[in-house]
Amino acid sequence: MSVKSSPRLGKVQLEIMQVLWERREATAREITDALCLAAPIAHSTVQTLLRKLETKGAVTHESRDRIFVFRPLSQEAEVTTTAARDLLTRVFGGSVYSLVSHLLQHEEISGEELSRLRTLIDTSPAPTEETL
Repeated sequence: MSVKSSPRLGKVQLEIMQVLWERREATAREITDALCLAAPIAHSTVQTLLRKLETKGAVTHESRDRIFVFRPLSQEAEVTTTAARDLLTRVFGGSVYSLVSHLLQHEEISGEELSRLRTLIDTSPAPTEETL
């Protein structure tokens, strides 16, 4: 089963995409204003990153009254899957155990999250011959 690969996105590009996924469409100014709630960012930077996202095929735009309105082409689940697989491959050599072990040893995890992880592991399907 082949999974469509979505473009690799930088941190701020991902933040722009999150605004677009939430709103479904937005102008560059609306995106800049939304991002500035967390940390200041120049409007020109957002415009540049939107052009790069468009080149990557992650967003598209249409002109309304001479204002570009952007909307996402990449789905959030596709981008999340691509980013997770990229991290797993590049940093942990494809080892899920190494990734999870690292997170458990170096990140703070609540009792609730740990319980949810145990439930997820307990209810996950057993590996098949193909996955071993």
